[in-house]
Amino acid sequence: MTAHPRRAARLRRRLALPLLTAGLLLTTACGPEDPGFAMQEGLGRPAQATATPGAAAASAGTGAPAAAAKPQALPTGVPYDVTPLLKPKNKYLGAALPGVPATMDALPAYSGTVGKQPNVLEFYAHWKGGFDTAGVRRIHEAGALPFMAWEPHDPSLAAIAAGDTDDYVRGVAKAVAKLNLPIAISIAHEMNGDWYPWGRQAASPEDFVAAWRHVHDLFDQAGATNVIWVWSPNITVPAPNTRLAPYYPGDTYVDWAGMTGYFTNDGPKTFEALYGPTMAEIRTFCKKPFFISETAAEQGRHQQAFVDQLFSGLEAHDDIVGFIWFNMIKRADWRVETVPDTLTAFKRRVSAPRYGFDLRNP
Repeated sequence: MTAHPRRAARLRRRLALPLLTAGLLLTTACGPEDPGFAMQEGLGRPAQATATPGAAAASAGTGAPAAAAKPQALPTGVPYDVTPLLKPKNKYLGAALPGVPATMDALPAYSGTVGKQPNVLEFYAHWKGGFDTAGVRRIHEAGALPFMAWEPHDPSLAAIAAGDTDDYVRGVAKAVAKLNLPIAISIAHEMNGDWYPWGRQAASPEDFVAAWRHVHDLFDQAGATNVIWVWSPNITVPAPNTRLAPYYPGDTYVDWAGMTGYFTNDGPKTFEALYGPTMAEIRTFCKKPFFISETAAEQGRHQQAFVDQLFSGLEAHDDIVGFIWFNMIKRADWRVETVPDTLTAFKRRVSAPRYGFDLRNP
């Protein structure tokens, strides 16, 4: 796969400066723990072992996760090229699990329950809250792509665009570059809604775009070419009059067009009704692969049908590269294992070979 011209140029710049790059990188698979730019308490503590470290996706239909080979480190000085991960042959199987990445305790139980280990794990990071280098490495060593939803509760998007947090952002960018592992990052997700302090009621589309581009540029300057940038609006159903195009930072600043959309008892009942209007609108200005960055199904008589709708929709759209199931309790119990019939439906659909793959061979 050919890299995007801007990404290819960034990679060439890093390769042209091997001495500088070597100072930013480290051996990832077996090297010493490095707290990186870790401001949160305890981020630099040794990684906690799990019951089944490095478990891989199960063979289709077996229901038993198999052991995965330990991820290999890149030679020192070679920047990680995420281009092969942007449009993989199979679809990403993702999850957001409680405690990850500070602890990986929830991963073995979830993988065993659904019969296959996720190869994307999402976590939420507060702006100015530090970067969990050790946690990101834990996710990678478990065979998954870290997906960081970066939440600017404070300061405002306008302040970020103006450079008020540049020292902090540069610190995170340098830590990401030094880590030299693939990571997906979404900034201020669901910006077209009104339930976050960075939403449409508090920030303009111009503020959002300026902040996104400014942060992206700082990462470029730090040599952090190992990021998959996920622009992630909410589906348009709750806000049909809020246009998405003004919020789009541009093709050179985005790798995936993410979407957040949950199946609820009082909402659309089919995949096309839930996601179709958003996908159609995005396709008028963006041709990037889609990625469902948060989804789940509300409990009730429709829940099993919702699960089938999700997977049928994923399989009907080759341009959707994967999804993340929000397997937590937040305003509702979204855990797939809570209702036995729902779990059975999910387990049956996720057993298909198209879901999940080895990140080393996308």
